[in-house]
Amino acid sequence: MHRRRRLAAGAAAVLITLTAASACSSGDSGDKGGSSTEDASVINVTIKGDTVEPNGKRYDVSRNQTVEFVIDADEAGEIHIHSKPEQEIEYAAGTSTHKVSFDKPGIFAVESHALEKTIVELEVR
Repeated sequence: MHRRRRLAAGAAAVLITLTAASACSSGDSGDKGGSSTEDASVINVTIKGDTVEPNGKRYDVSRNQTVEFVIDADEAGEIHIHSKPEQEIEYAAGTSTHKVSFDKPGIFAVESHALEKTIVELEVR
C-alpha cells in the first residue's frame, strides 16, 4: 500500500513539473528577438553599419506565399536565405524591395554573412 502511495506521489510530482514547464514555454522556441511569431508578407530590414533590424525574429510564411523584403541599407550588400534551394538577395545602398517565395516547408534562416548575423527566420508551413 505504501509503495502505491509513493508511486502516485511521484507521478503527481512529474505531472506538476511537466505542467509548469509547458506553462512557461512561449511556443516560439526559435524566436531570438523576444517577441511573438508574426505572419510575413512584408519584412522591413534596416542595415546600418554593423547593426541589423530585425535581429533573429521568426515569421510564419505559407508555402508559395510571396514575401517582400524591403531593405534599407547604408551600403550595398547581400543576404542569404538558407532555403532549399538557397536564395541570395543582392541589395544596393538606399531602399530596395526584393520578392521571394518558398515551395517547401521548413525553418529557413535569413542571414548576413558579412555581419555574421541572423536577420530573421522564416517558418514555412
